[in-house]
Amino acid sequence: MLILPFVGSALAQTPAPAPAPAPPWAANNGDTAFMLVASALVLFMTPGLAFFYGGLVRSRNVLNTMMMSFLLLAMVGVTWTLFGYSLAFDVTLGPSGFGDGIQKFIGGFEWLALNKVTADAADPIGYAATIPHQVFMVYQMMFAVITPALISGAIVERISFKAYFWFMLLWSSLIYPPLAHWVWGKGWLNAMGALDFAGGTVVHISSGVSAVVAAWMIGPRKNYTTTPHIPHNVPFVLLGIGMLWFGWFGFNAGSALSAGSLATVAFVATMVATSAGGLTWMLVEWVFRGKPTAVGIASGFLAGLVGITPAAGFVTPIGGILIGSITAVCCFIAVNLRAKLQFDDSLDTYPVHGVGGTIGALLTGVFATKAVNQIIDPATKQPMNLGLIDGNAGQILVQFYGVAATYVFAAVGTAIILFVLKLVFGDLRVKPETETQGLDVTVHGEEGYGQDFGSGGYALSESEAQ
Repeated sequence: MLILPFVGSALAQTPAPAPAPAPPWAANNGDTAFMLVASALVLFMTPGLAFFYGGLVRSRNVLNTMMMSFLLLAMVGVTWTLFGYSLAFDVTLGPSGFGDGIQKFIGGFEWLALNKVTADAADPIGYAATIPHQVFMVYQMMFAVITPALISGAIVERISFKAYFWFMLLWSSLIYPPLAHWVWGKGWLNAMGALDFAGGTVVHISSGVSAVVAAWMIGPRKNYTTTPHIPHNVPFVLLGIGMLWFGWFGFNAGSALSAGSLATVAFVATMVATSAGGLTWMLVEWVFRGKPTAVGIASGFLAGLVGITPAAGFVTPIGGILIGSITAVCCFIAVNLRAKLQFDDSLDTYPVHGVGGTIGALLTGVFATKAVNQIIDPATKQPMNLGLIDGNAGQILVQFYGVAATYVFAAVGTAIILFVLKLVFGDLRVKPETETQGLDVTVHGEEGYGQDFGSGGYALSESEAQ
């Protein structure tokens, strides 16, 4: 009896056991596998673009045109690793960061050469919590590869490969990383609330606007208004759009950054919007031109893909169909207007990617809904009304600000880059005789086909021969 108080006192003074250490971070294997496959799908889009563009040019330029896409696979794979990823996504504000103010517009230097970007931990600021940091990095690399490649469609068959090389190096280093940072890297457009699920502004508007500026500054192809410049291989065009469509599921569904309901929403929206775009273009062309063409339906599919890209993770399937169809009509009008103006955006990069990205970004502000994607308001802890159909008409204005900022930055940046390159190289074009003979043999020393096709699918006109 006398020892019980002593025992109780001793027990009271015993320190509480230390809490168990937090388990080490572990990737979700399902999400990781999904994102690795999505990365490979997006990579597949660049060869798809090469076939799509290659089929649209004359046969004597097919290799040069395809090389313009494959160059980016080589170049950006290195530059993104060395500095592009850090400039686009690093906001760690470490010793080599810029500080809060500037980092609204550009990333820091903490992740140069993939320093601290490992395969055994998530990124430290929560872009993707369930996949390794390196997986997120390599997924974003594929976007950085294809975006500048899109620009090539406006300037094929006359820009020198040397000038193109330096143009792409500077554009992919100076234009793309800031835009990616603004929208996806917690930059100022992200803070404003601009919605861009998979790249309407970052990818399509930026490349489309840059393409039209480049086409204007470099000038039209030789004899553009007097000599036919027709696709030499329409099956290549269809193969290319098929590869693009297939890869685009990684582009849009992968932007959910995990396997789940949101990825499913984006996958379905991508499918139905693309179908609606192709169907709409074919019917419009059939009615107004009398014949539904293979190039036409491929262009419609591409318009639908571009239009749904910013909206894929925010809209219902019906919203996706409407976006795909509306975008296809707008792009059809833009392509025809470009032809009437006789402006040599060779493969209609701006009428499809620029116009399509613009329409898609604005329509995201209309059709985005919290019924599909619940973004929690930090103040109210409730899902936010996303678009006009949720009662948030102001989102359209926010989307417009994002579009306008991208137009200005891409246009001015591209003009400055090309102006500097003109000062350095004197002329960005190949010589007229090189353009007549074709860039495949003269620039690369190779032919895509035998001699029977060397003229581009038709006999050289007298003016071309001269």
